[in-house]
Order: sequence, then C-alpha cells, then structure tokens
Amino acid sequence: MRVGVLTGTGTYALPGAGEGRLEQAITVHGDVPVTYLDVGGVEVLHVSRHGAGHSRLSNHVNHRANITALEQCGADAIVAVTVCGAVDPAVPLGSLIVFDDLHFLVNRLADGSLCTLHDEPGHPRRGHWIYEDPFSEGVRQALLAGCRDAGVPARDGGCYGHVDGPRFNTRAEIRSLALAGVTAVSQTAGPETVLAGEAEIPYGLLGYATDYANGVKDEATPVEELLRLIGASTEVFASALAHALPRLAETAPSAPGVIYRFE
Repeated sequence: MRVGVLTGTGTYALPGAGEGRLEQAITVHGDVPVTYLDVGGVEVLHVSRHGAGHSRLSNHVNHRANITALEQCGADAIVAVTVCGAVDPAVPLGSLIVFDDLHFLVNRLADGSLCTLHDEPGHPRRGHWIYEDPFSEGVRQALLAGCRDAGVPARDGGCYGHVDGPRFNTRAEIRSLALAGVTAVSQTAGPETVLAGEAEIPYGLLGYATDYANGVKDEATPVEELLRLIGASTEVFASALAHALPRLAETAPSAPGVIYRFE
C-alpha cells in the first residue's frame, strides 16, 4: 500500500523517516514536490502543505494540485495532520483528535472558486459526492489504534471546522462555530477532505490542539504557548504516524460514500 501523508504547520518533514527521494509530480493544477519515504515498511508519499520555512500560508496552498499529485503517484489512502485551535473547551491543549465530521459550509478554495476537481462540463469523472460521514472509517480506526500504540491516545471523533485564514477568527465567529458543534478549527483540511472524497481516496484527519480559539476561555492562549505546542506537535505526529501507518497498510480502507456520475 502507498499512503499519502499531508503535513502542515510545524511539520515540514517526518522525523525518523530519513531524507527519502524527492520528485516533482506534474499535475494539471500545478507541480507538487512529493517525497518518497519508508515508514515502518510502508511506502509513504509525503507532501508538506506549506513547504520548508512555511513559504506558503494557508491561502497559498494548492489543494487541487496536492490531492491530484497523490492520486497520480498511486496513493491508496491519505492521512493528514493539522495543528488546530480548540473550540470545545473540554479539549486539553497538546491532545489529539481523530475527526469524524466536517464543517466547511463555504465549500470554496482560497481563490474563491468552488472546491471540486471537476469544474469542466462533461468531464467523465464529474459527479456528486454523496456520503454520510466525510472521513474514511478504516483510516480513522488505524489512526486511533496507532495513537494508542504510540502512547498518545486520541479523542475518537469530533467535528473539524475549516476556516479560511490566514487571519485567526473573531470571538463572534468562534461562537457561531461552537453552536454548530465544531470541536476544533484550522485553515487547510476542509478542501483536502472534499477533494480526496471526489478522487475516491480514503482520507483521515488527525488534529493536535495548540490553542483555544478566540473567546473559548476567559484568557487567550499566550502566543508563546501556541508556538511551543506547534513545535511539540512534530514529534507527536511522527510517533503516531509511525504506529498508525503499518496498521493502515494491513487493511483495505474504503473511501466514504459514492460518486454519483452521469452517463
């Protein structure tokens, strides 16, 4: 099994996986650097959303290119990680969440276009993604088991809220997300979830809480603490993935839902 791994803020390489082999994947949406690695005997296709030095902010990430590149490179499943701001005050900082639901009402990419791989009329793969749950249950279970094996247990379930960025959200915006049942927010995984679903690639998302979103607590999380936890997330993610990816390779996870296509 080939597993695509998408990493975000603070994790620009996978510790302990070596340097691997870097190749440029050429897609119709743009070129993507993909690093081929071996993690616990699993062939990994690693894509850093933001690039070395965090050269790309959330509004610069080319999600369509990233998902298309992993599809072209033969990814059988995708595991994504993200640092996030907790909207649920019961989420401890420094803890992990394996999400099972999505809040992404705008369904748009950073340039304002609709979030879809198929924006041309008549495209043979066009269709409606119909699902009950947006994340692959097989990938979720591998992540949960891997986290337990690594000694960093994760919360089973939670609603991921996609926010546009690059700014952080106001108190009023966070209150509205809390009312919608959002557990934690970040600025990149909404489009990934949708595009992986359209590509029919099983996708799972692991979050690490680095701060409380605006207004969740009486006092804001100090920026110094946010930065410290972003730094700490790298090793936590690496450990969880090192245990989860072999588990995932032993299974045959399925993509959630179906694509209803028109003949």
